[in-house]
Amino acid sequence: MLVSLSIRDFVLIEKLDLDLARAGGGGLGALTGETGAGKSILIDALGLALGARAESGAVRRGAAQASVAASFDLPAGHPARQVLIDQALDVDDMLTLRRLVGADGRGRAFVNDQPASVALLRRLGDTLVEIQGQMEQHGLLDVATHRASLDAFAGLEGPAEVARAAWQAWRAAEQASTDAAAAAETARRDEEFLRHAVKELAELSPRGDDEEKLTQERQVLRAGSALGETLAQALSELEHGRGAVAALRAAHRLIERQADKAAGRLDAALSALDRALSEATEAQAQLEAAREALDVDPAHLEKIEERLFALRAAARKHGVPVSDLAALAGRFASQLAALDDGEALLKRLAAEAGAARAAYVDAAATLAAARRKGAARLDKAVAAELAPLRLEKAKFVTAVSTLPEAEWSEHGTERIQFMVATNPGTPPAPIARVASGGELSRFLLALKVCLARVGDAATIVFDEVDSGIGGATAAAVGERLRRLAKDVQVLVVTHSPQVAALADRQWLIRKTTTRNAASTDVLALDAVGRREEIARMLSGAEVTAEARAAADRLLAAAG
Repeated sequence: MLVSLSIRDFVLIEKLDLDLARAGGGGLGALTGETGAGKSILIDALGLALGARAESGAVRRGAAQASVAASFDLPAGHPARQVLIDQALDVDDMLTLRRLVGADGRGRAFVNDQPASVALLRRLGDTLVEIQGQMEQHGLLDVATHRASLDAFAGLEGPAEVARAAWQAWRAAEQASTDAAAAAETARRDEEFLRHAVKELAELSPRGDDEEKLTQERQVLRAGSALGETLAQALSELEHGRGAVAALRAAHRLIERQADKAAGRLDAALSALDRALSEATEAQAQLEAAREALDVDPAHLEKIEERLFALRAAARKHGVPVSDLAALAGRFASQLAALDDGEALLKRLAAEAGAARAAYVDAAATLAAARRKGAARLDKAVAAELAPLRLEKAKFVTAVSTLPEAEWSEHGTERIQFMVATNPGTPPAPIARVASGGELSRFLLALKVCLARVGDAATIVFDEVDSGIGGATAAAVGERLRRLAKDVQVLVVTHSPQVAALADRQWLIRKTTTRNAASTDVLALDAVGRREEIARMLSGAEVTAEARAAADRLLAAAG
């Protein structure tokens, strides 16, 4: 819901702050004033904050830049919250969209005071406000919204989701079949290579850690002679002559014999000799084991080097690291197996794709039948609204047309379009191309009343929906606006006293002209102010007692 609108230096408006929250927020709000006072400027300013194109001349004469800020109450679950999350922007209960436009035409956009693109303002604005003006090509005039509007009106979210899931399953099955066919074709082209590669790699039998282990083993074998000499010399130091082990053993015997006579003073030394002798003996055993395990056979070294060469040659040939040869062998074997069993696999995948298509066609047919029933109900509901709006000769039609298969989608197999015929005997045509400005606004009002709970926008703005009408027709427009305002916030720019009287709150748009400039401001009207304004709307320039009495009757009848 729109909470406030702040405008600075926009066209004729120097400074304007519209506080809708203080006025009660929801319901039906009327914007009135004399012709040329600038009522539509407010709508243009709001549109700018919602991402509309900045027209030349938007900046008030003499000002450096124009700014417009629109603040909205953002309830939990509102789709604008997800848009903010997707853009990594802060999400609060209040959302403010702000737009700056310089006199040079350049501008900036902000979302909750964080820099943003105009496109993002437009995305957010589409979830927040619908502006139904004369020939505004968005909202219900956008054919892209008609399908979703019909589905929501008819309560078809369930069948639509079934069709969407069936479409995705069909697409996935078709993709799997296509990929398998392409892989089989590639395998057939490369069959000779695959068979040779699989045989070659199978003989080589690579493992992921082959290169590392073989390299280490080769290093040891290449150093085998020097290692053998080093081991022999080390053992000689420990074993032969007065070696370390013999020396430790002799020292241990000597101390052990005298330990009982030393009153414990030799216990620590004896314990240390025990440990040293044990470690020296273990070292001797390990060196002997290493000497025995050392294989310096030149033939073994040659075999290791040959295997390393073969592995590295295969890796270069296939353009992979040696460590990836085992995985590559597995892939080649799988491709060859798929080639050998390819026909059966392709037939199975094709059958699955056919079954998925049939499931989608069934789901889409169910959805299409429900849409046609829903379309008939919507047409009937809109028709009931047209006659009181002085459109009794017009006909509204929700056209449901079947699409060629190339245009099927997750949304179904038909195109939905709202059409109208304004005169008997003329074929229905798209609503935006047939209806005149005033008729268009009333068509959109009738349609929106029937679709009151459809869509995300909690604020709907009607710009001069009562153009060219008066009396009972204007009252009928007001009644429908009031009915619509029970579900969403409605703001209407109006010249009709009947419409204004039915509003829950009213603002007067005033234009002040001096010798050098003109400016526009807005005044929130109290009960007395509303009576005077509605009387002016009834009588013109001079407000008479009769006009005030008529205004009292309109306000009383409105309740």
